[in-house]
Amino acid sequence: MMKLIKSTNLGSNISFKKLIFFYICIFCFILKTEVFPQTTVNEKFLQIKILDKVSSKNNKLEIKIGEEKKFKNLLIKALKCKNSEFDDNPEITAYLQVKDTSNKSNDEVFVFNGWTFSSSPSLKPFDHPVYDIWLIKCY
Repeated sequence: MMKLIKSTNLGSNISFKKLIFFYICIFCFILKTEVFPQTTVNEKFLQIKILDKVSSKNNKLEIKIGEEKKFKNLLIKALKCKNSEFDDNPEITAYLQVKDTSNKSNDEVFVFNGWTFSSSPSLKPFDHPVYDIWLIKCY
């Protein structure tokens, strides 16, 4: 009597290799979406508050990302604006470029060029003799 011996070599079975590849792909997808979520979301508009130190008046200004907006003698351009996704302490950051058009000697130099933070505007302050700028929100 002859016994039939079934092959248990799993490495040669093509469907087993496909199954292992499928599980690895699912694992990588889960790892990417749950362990390392995207921490920032780029927005289309930002809102800033401008204080005129001479008249003590506050003005809110909405700027579309990538466009330049004129406020009195300031040209303000927002290049990026991000809201963090953390619920307990949200952080709003924006990259702004500000030119003072009243300074005719060198109008190519920015009065402010950098990141500003809503939670701590003094980290990289906007230093101007007449105006102060604070980031309010991105949307």
